[in-house]
Amino acid sequence: MIKNFVLSLSAILFLGYTNALAQEPQQVKDSIAVVGQEAAEMKETQEALKKVEEAEKKAKKAEKAEKKAKKAQKKAEKKIEKQEKLAKAIASKKNSISKDGKKVDKLQRKLVKNKSKGKLSPTDEMKMNEKIEKLKAHIIKNKEKLAKLQRKQ
Repeated sequence: MIKNFVLSLSAILFLGYTNALAQEPQQVKDSIAVVGQEAAEMKETQEALKKVEEAEKKAKKAEKAEKKAKKAQKKAEKKIEKQEKLAKAIASKKNSISKDGKKVDKLQRKLVKNKSKGKLSPTDEMKMNEKIEKLKAHIIKNKEKLAKLQRKQ
């Protein structure tokens, strides 16, 4: 019985102690201190907002600069690509002129050879001369195009 009494007394004391800890004493706040504290908090929030805005501005500037750099790089790549394409076209025209010149020489040699042997009829001779003239006109046209391409370069 004494045992039960001691246990119940210790339980009551324990509960009373925990309730006393749970209830904090209320402090009377001074209105001037509260206003001062609120003003300080507002000042801190305004400073934080300014910092955030400055960070956003810096991020936008960096983004703009990055876009500008990408645009400049793209422009430079495009210019290089254009120069390469132009060089390729010039090489192609030179090659075409060279091939046509070789064809003209070959046809002229064939014409002279067959003419001297007497193997050509007048129509065959005329056809060969037409081919030669056509190739010469093509060469002249390609030379003009080549000169135009070289002026661009």
